[in-house]
Amino acid sequence: MKSLRTPVQGYFLDLLLAARRKAQLTQQQLADQLGKPQSFVAKYEGGERRLDVIEFLRLSEALQADPARIMRQLVKFNATHATAGRITRGAGKRGAKGSQKK
Repeated sequence: MKSLRTPVQGYFLDLLLAARRKAQLTQQQLADQLGKPQSFVAKYEGGERRLDVIEFLRLSEALQADPARIMRQLVKFNATHATAGRITRGAGKRGAKGSQKK
């Protein structure tokens, strides 16, 4: 199975795991709050699947964690770690105009 982990992705997962532990929730308890199976939590924590932005926001809410704070930490990490999987400024701008509805 192909790993979804880059250093930035790994750090993101570490932040989410730390938030779950701070909330004192098991994977099962968190999954129950999300209306998902326990394997959903296990797979994203293990790097087998990625979260989309809506899942991330629902997860943050369930963990009573500030999603903006998590993102700030992730951006700071990315800025200080040059990696193959690095997120770069402007990477998402290509095609953005064509995707806007009028």
